[in-house]
Amino acid sequence: MEDAAAAASSAVVVEEERLDVLNKTGQKTGISKPRGEVHRDGDYHRAVHVWIYSESTQELLLQRRADCKDSWPGRWDISSAGHISAGDSSLVSAQRELQEELGISLPKDAFEHIFIYLQECVINDGKFINNEFNDVYLVTTVDPIPLEAFTLQETEVSAVKYISFEEYRSLLVKEDPDYVPYDVDEQYGQLFEIIRKRYTENTVARSLSLQKQLCRYASVSLDAELTGLSNTDSKTLGLLIKAAKLMDEIFYLQVWYSNPALRDWLKEHASASELDKLKWMYYSINKSPWSCLDENEAFLTTTDSAIKLLPEATKPVSGWKGLEYKAAFPMLKPPGANFYPPDMDKKEFKLWNDSLTEKEQNDAMGFFTVIKRHSEFSLDSSSPNHAVHGTNHLMTAHDLYSVPYSKEYNSFLRKAAELLHEAGDLAGSPSLKRLLHSKADAFLSNDYYESDIAWMELDSKLDITIGPYETYEDAIFGYKATFEAFIGIRDDKATAQLKLFGDNLQFLEQNLPMDSAYKSKNVNAAPIRVIRLLYNAGDVKGPQTVAFNLPNDERIVKDRGTSMVMLKNVSEAKFKHILQPIADVCISKEQKGLVDFESFFTHTICHECCHGIGPHTITLPDGQKSTVRKELQELHSALEEAKADIVGLWALKFLINQDLLPRSMVKSMYVSFLAGCFRSVRFGLEEAHGKGQALQFNWMYEKEAFILHPDETFSVDFAKVEEAVESLSREILTIQAKGDKEAADLLLQKYCKMTRPLKHALEKLESVQVPVDIYPIFSTVNEISE
Repeated sequence: MEDAAAAASSAVVVEEERLDVLNKTGQKTGISKPRGEVHRDGDYHRAVHVWIYSESTQELLLQRRADCKDSWPGRWDISSAGHISAGDSSLVSAQRELQEELGISLPKDAFEHIFIYLQECVINDGKFINNEFNDVYLVTTVDPIPLEAFTLQETEVSAVKYISFEEYRSLLVKEDPDYVPYDVDEQYGQLFEIIRKRYTENTVARSLSLQKQLCRYASVSLDAELTGLSNTDSKTLGLLIKAAKLMDEIFYLQVWYSNPALRDWLKEHASASELDKLKWMYYSINKSPWSCLDENEAFLTTTDSAIKLLPEATKPVSGWKGLEYKAAFPMLKPPGANFYPPDMDKKEFKLWNDSLTEKEQNDAMGFFTVIKRHSEFSLDSSSPNHAVHGTNHLMTAHDLYSVPYSKEYNSFLRKAAELLHEAGDLAGSPSLKRLLHSKADAFLSNDYYESDIAWMELDSKLDITIGPYETYEDAIFGYKATFEAFIGIRDDKATAQLKLFGDNLQFLEQNLPMDSAYKSKNVNAAPIRVIRLLYNAGDVKGPQTVAFNLPNDERIVKDRGTSMVMLKNVSEAKFKHILQPIADVCISKEQKGLVDFESFFTHTICHECCHGIGPHTITLPDGQKSTVRKELQELHSALEEAKADIVGLWALKFLINQDLLPRSMVKSMYVSFLAGCFRSVRFGLEEAHGKGQALQFNWMYEKEAFILHPDETFSVDFAKVEEAVESLSREILTIQAKGDKEAADLLLQKYCKMTRPLKHALEKLESVQVPVDIYPIFSTVNEISE
């Protein structure tokens, strides 16, 4: 808790610490000033508060402020705190303050960011104005740290002690003069409420809550006939499963840096109690402590997490094994996952990115890099557990730097590459052999272009998709790709039937409902493969995909188009266990018979096809070339899913009008789409597909294409639905073509809402317990891998 008095007491004259000046909403103004001037002028600035909590004794650690302090001298206060110097990051500042003031060195996974506290006060007869945004962190230890283990910074701290968190709260309520005041009935009350709630939980109630969450998933065994595979293909399959499991390892790490430790802990303790079993089961579905179907609300807390022993965290004490802490994770899912520093904001990224060369910018905004801090590296490099990535960490004017996936995940990718090369040597299909060898090379070179081309040209009974593809997890920009794997057996008969869709993409592009100036004249035919899924891994958490259209690399989309994979057995399972029961509850008696699998599956095909048409590479008003993804950033995924859905529906009607599909499908496709709206919205409005579906439903309802009846069932107005579909298609395609992020934001804000009709439908589905999605069990593959 450094201040001007500390600087004055030093015999060495040093430049006074500078702080970033913020506006009243906490955003940087671009100005920095000396700390003394900031407090003199009442400028808004940032600081960190770090609380250390002992689980076994339910006590908080307090420090007594040194008598030389110019604010609250001699009073008991937060475990550790301090300003965030100009240009510094929050988390690194928290680590540094704890190290400097108390002599405790902890890695970043010990710090849980719990809330931001705005402190506005005036003391010292108006000479010290404190307008401070405080990032409040909680460090949870198993037991109290022995007082002899601390190394106190005398200019800051005169003593430390532990106190019951309830007793401390009561002292603050009484405004005890020995303690720095905090209004526990306002913002700072969150600290005590968080602790109280975590350690007074009702085990029975929590078990019931987890059981209810688990019941939203129908466990379904997904099998495929393996008799068509040769002996070498069967051996190849075993190697591919092992490689796929490594994609799981990478994905867990991509979600959050303490996520692998949490997974291992929950799995190890799953048999300890019924509650522990339920925690592990629901975690296994979500692959994180955040529930996909509940707007990413946390269903676990740091109290459920792994215990880590770090003897080097403090100076040694005889008879004490060392500091044990809980590997922390935030209650709010980090929008940047583990791709960016947790305290990085868009402005900091932009300032850094603007200083880079064009090639460096492409890396920073590319699919296959993570962004890190020099300062974090410098702080961590003193830790005995630190691992060097082989990147040059010379300090620059900016704190951020990029690391390619091939280095960040090298230990996993090297093993995966070895397995793919081995599988490639065994593979009988030339195209599968080419794919596996090129993907193995890509894992180590970080250049996925050739391997993605090889994936598009795959012609093999054994079908695999493996690598970094989707960008949903990056909710800051939508730049970074997560690792995933899908292994299946090609359904040759179904694949042959779908050639119609891939061959007509250019025809569809030329007739899209948007200005001709935005249409591409070179859309490639999209190969479509139908498979029966044998195994998936990596970014396959929560709701299961029924199809995917890849790659997402705009260079390949422009040059070669895309390729689609349909997971037919997943679609069948979803129709049987989810869509049909939804129709029985939500669709009017007169129309529910129109919901059928062929319409559902055919629209899914068109959805994936329509990812490959429409705007991708665009020309901005100033003449510069860009991509829709880069311009719409975090809004891109939701709008792109809505585009593929609604334009897919438009495309079906267009193909019917051209006599390329049977006219008998018209009514069933619209009613099946309506039922599908309720299916996808149940994924939650934080998820791209759920957002996109809410946008479509509310637009169609506003245009009176969807009708709500007094009995709270829905139907389609066939006289109005075609125009409503075309108008929304035109709206979204035009926004994408212009790269108009402001218009995209307005559209999503207006229509991406849980409106009354949607809420009524979802409540009905919950009351009769229709599953929200499926949880696949791969019994065939489990036999192979054993």
